Amino acid sequence: MFIDSHCHLDRLDLSAYEGDLDKAIEAARQAGVERMLCIGIDLENGPRVVELAERYDDVYASVGVHPLDCKEMVPDINVVRSLADHKKVVAIGETGLDYYYAGSEGLQAVQRQSFINHLQLASELELPVVVHTRDAREDTIDFIREYGSEASSGVLHCFTESLEMAKAALDLNYYISISGIVTFRNAAALREVVQYLPMDRLLIETDSPYLAPVPHRGKSNEPRFVADVARFIAELKEVDLEILGEKTTENFFRLFSRAT
Repeated sequence: MFIDSHCHLDRLDLSAYEGDLDKAIEAARQAGVERMLCIGIDLENGPRVVELAERYDDVYASVGVHPLDCKEMVPDINVVRSLADHKKVVAIGETGLDYYYAGSEGLQAVQRQSFINHLQLASELELPVVVHTRDAREDTIDFIREYGSEASSGVLHCFTESLEMAKAALDLNYYISISGIVTFRNAAALREVVQYLPMDRLLIETDSPYLAPVPHRGKSNEPRFVADVARFIAELKEVDLEILGEKTTENFFRLFSRAT
């Protein structure tokens, strides 16, 4: 019924499951989570997320380097290219721009070149892009417009930006993914964005193990909690929960067309 379109299975806190990832994934299945996209964040964990996608039929992988993992050197995009050759890799990323933590011009320049490289690789491979953006609205949209592909497009994940940025992304054929942040008390502006978003461009995610939604605040997040995100959004948009699950599932497979 639901797809967690962005999670980090290799980073989950498994203490509640006796250290057994199989049990955490089974708990997600029992909560109605039919598929999970395990996200690569650097060149080191890329092989691990691919291995997890190989192990579980209902898990896919993306490969890329998070902007905050670029450090002081542009990562080798050819390593990402090699990992993307696997049949269960359905996207490039997570990539993007994060100027909130990368305050220096030097670090931002490294992020920009890495983002360009990821966008160009995704266009070449005809794969969608998973984009992280924070405090870099104008550059993010400008780079997607200049170096990305509307045909394969991508998703702005864990969206917390403005309605204007959401509209600009939609104009570029991008999708918007909403995490448990939408349930937070101080997320009124984000809830307005969610109310605006068309149903055919909406995805849901946990970004687990981070950002557990209400009523699980203070706990480590996990894929089964995407059902709580879905429930909240369904109430916010005044649609049936089953319909929201169906629509976001359709959107996932439309965007991540390599997924089967």
